[in-house]
Amino acid sequence: MTDFVAACRRAIGAQHVLTEEADTAPYLLDRRGRFTGAACAVVRPASTEEVAAIVRLCNEFDVPIVPQGGNTGLVLGGIPDRSGKAVVLSLQRMECIRAIDTVNNTMTVEAGCILQRVQQTAADARRLFPLSLAAEGSCTIGGNLSSNAGGTAVLRYGNSRELCLGLEVVTPQGEIWNGLRGLRKDNTGYDLRDLYIGAEGTLGIITAAVLKLFPQPKAQRTALAALHSPADALRLLTLVQRQCDATLTGFELMSGFCLELVVRHFPQTPLPFNTPYPYYALLELSDHESEMHAAELLDAAIDQAHEQGIVHDAVTAHSLAQSQQLWALRERIPLAQAAEGRNVKHDISLPISRIADFIDATGSELQQSYPGLRPVIFGHLGDGNLHYNIAQPASESDTWLLPHQDAITRIVHDSVHRFDGSISAEHGLGSMKRDEILRYKSPVEMKLMRTIKQALDPRNLMNPGKVV
Repeated sequence: MTDFVAACRRAIGAQHVLTEEADTAPYLLDRRGRFTGAACAVVRPASTEEVAAIVRLCNEFDVPIVPQGGNTGLVLGGIPDRSGKAVVLSLQRMECIRAIDTVNNTMTVEAGCILQRVQQTAADARRLFPLSLAAEGSCTIGGNLSSNAGGTAVLRYGNSRELCLGLEVVTPQGEIWNGLRGLRKDNTGYDLRDLYIGAEGTLGIITAAVLKLFPQPKAQRTALAALHSPADALRLLTLVQRQCDATLTGFELMSGFCLELVVRHFPQTPLPFNTPYPYYALLELSDHESEMHAAELLDAAIDQAHEQGIVHDAVTAHSLAQSQQLWALRERIPLAQAAEGRNVKHDISLPISRIADFIDATGSELQQSYPGLRPVIFGHLGDGNLHYNIAQPASESDTWLLPHQDAITRIVHDSVHRFDGSISAEHGLGSMKRDEILRYKSPVEMKLMRTIKQALDPRNLMNPGKVV
């Protein structure tokens, strides 16, 4: 291993090959502080050619590679195991924005670019890059693509996969595939791009991407609606989609308990209603006509929902500051839940039409097995993605969850499967769900995935122990 580290230092410079514990520690601890891995080194190449050189050295010395972006993942996808055999390959130094084409509406960026910087660069060019999620100030484009990140605007613009036209990838053999084509139509064989997006670094290392840009909307309008049930939320979603069509950018569902936690732990973020309700929906329109048009569309939809008994109260933001206050209620849910104590997280997706029935059925089953459990239900209802998290009973300390978390997860995941859903919507599988997925994917599907992995990475050097 000493020879391998020395060769890496010659390839990319000694200062970019980290081996001291104090230097490597931030790269080995997962975001939630649950697991610390070990590595022979952390390498920080600055170019695609340097990434390829490191991968070739890993082949020569038989060293596994764990690619890492901003280390914001939630399923241990970018953390090595504890053997210390792997090298962590951090792409944080690859942060160049290579090109912006405002006629083709594309931006070519390197994998280490922080998402927020990409958003701002697009805005500076009077364009929109719509991917938006809680970790946007620290997550990287490479990580977003490797996990096919979703976020709050999937309803209108799609996941990361839909926002990417082309990739540059270093293969497990250290070759460079330049697929940085800004084409919306390219029907010339297998779509290699889609193999790498969502593969969590198990098939190759994404080093750059061509991203789609969009015209900036002329107006955005946000509203918070109070509801009695998830079924009412689905009725509201259908109504607003019918009334507002493609202007509906976001539709977030939040249980009353979620916002109770936010108000408890962030008292500077008050609920805008005098009476608490069981559920809330946060809606956002992005309009390309005018502020007045957006307001008329949203107000008309909310009024109709009132008349039909779907919405029982609602507030609409009339300024950017008010919109940010409403979004703060949604964005602070994970922080408030963490402040409340330990929790069991589930990132799931379901057919939108079945979400209300899933919530009712799963909640009943959990209460039968563990009376007093407190589901923390929120997520992107418009695209079927729920964060169905579980807090301990109010009478128990947060240590109560630890011996029960596997059984709780089994109840939730089995219910997801019965309702034709997925146990990972936007976080990926990593190592946390690698074995769990075997319960729900068919043997044929797993065989196909393993065949692809074996064909592209026969030595199993790319992020071993993740996904398959």
